[in-house]
Amino acid sequence: MIASRCLLACLFSGLLAGGQALAGNELVMSGFAPELKISYSLDSWNGLVTSTIEQGDVWERVRGGFRLEEVNPDLTRQHEAWFNKRADHLQRAIDRSRLYLYHIVEEVEKRGMPTEIALLPMIESAFNPMALSPRQASGIWQFIPSTGRVFGLQQNAWYDGRRDVLAATRAALDYLETLHRQFGSWELALAAYNCGEGCLARAIARNKAQGRSLRYADLGLPTETRHYVPKLLAVRNILQNPEQAGIALQTLANEPYFMQVSINGPMATHQAARLAGMSFEEFVALNPAYQRRVIHSDAPTLLLPADKVETFNLNLRKKGSDRHTLQVYNGRKGESASRIAEKFGVTMQWLKEHNPIQLSRGKLAASQSLYVPRSAGTARQAQAKEASTTRTHTVRKGDTLAELARKYDVRISDIRLYNDNTDSLTPGVKLNIPPANS
Repeated sequence: MIASRCLLACLFSGLLAGGQALAGNELVMSGFAPELKISYSLDSWNGLVTSTIEQGDVWERVRGGFRLEEVNPDLTRQHEAWFNKRADHLQRAIDRSRLYLYHIVEEVEKRGMPTEIALLPMIESAFNPMALSPRQASGIWQFIPSTGRVFGLQQNAWYDGRRDVLAATRAALDYLETLHRQFGSWELALAAYNCGEGCLARAIARNKAQGRSLRYADLGLPTETRHYVPKLLAVRNILQNPEQAGIALQTLANEPYFMQVSINGPMATHQAARLAGMSFEEFVALNPAYQRRVIHSDAPTLLLPADKVETFNLNLRKKGSDRHTLQVYNGRKGESASRIAEKFGVTMQWLKEHNPIQLSRGKLAASQSLYVPRSAGTARQAQAKEASTTRTHTVRKGDTLAELARKYDVRISDIRLYNDNTDSLTPGVKLNIPPANS
């Protein structure tokens, strides 16, 4: 409740101080580039405060919406026993789910679906957004490429919508609603989600022809599919009494963990992470859809923790967008990749990590557009000005960011902002230290 009020207050204070304006139901931060667009309306925040009073945390909302019936109690007990012996496996999935669960529960409840469906990524991917199956199913909802395309998930060398938390959640729930309309029950819809609608339709047709029951447990389904719903229900049952299984189910605030920010052009992911004061790993956990280390799609957006949006906004304005966005370089067939890297002051590894580059003997195999750092005069001037006041610190054994921040009278987030990798401090590495009180 307190967190909700604090964040709401921050949004309103920014509204008064930052030259921001309301556009429809969205808070638009204007007057600088890139444009930031908050995806949750102020109306939803008012509803959120009320919801937080009525329900203490997201787990209470999840448990309050359970309504699937047991389909095969014996199999459910088997999976409960399996999870009870491997509580660490389920605990890791629960811990990862904390980033995404509020959003998923919101979407499930809007559609009137059983909240067991919000737990489906537990058994699909253990809530690992980078999960990839042998059949090339990807993301927390484990879409195979063809089904993903059917439900509008773009997939290219830059971006894979199957790993996009917002897009894939929408697509998964659309798919499940389609299957529910086709087969008439959530249990059968889940079976079809696992083995495909053709597989389930054939199993139903066989039982009909033989005059047999059409219940989930009585259908001749593949082994994995027979266990699929019982496994989900086992997770459901354990979360009803997590202590018995040795699971630490910590309160999960009944408020958005992240917000969506729109940017005007491509940006390197490590730069966006630094602007938000996040580690690269934390940033990727919320933005796993970008195939390269570049935020790039038809309408590039990123997800940030709600309490990091203001930090991102302030750092972007302070440092200027030119320094942090990328530009397009039209490489010619046969052009030396190493010379392109040298021209823009990056390494070959950087060029490969940020572009789906195809080389033949070190040269571009075909003409292609490459993303490279901006080299505009304004950016060079800003960097020169910054260099004149920036100090250098050589890392020594035992150094920590907190100690360096105190020593140089700066914030930890500023040290991250001025350096590529501060997640682990290696002795001998030189760090750029920003001006005091910057």
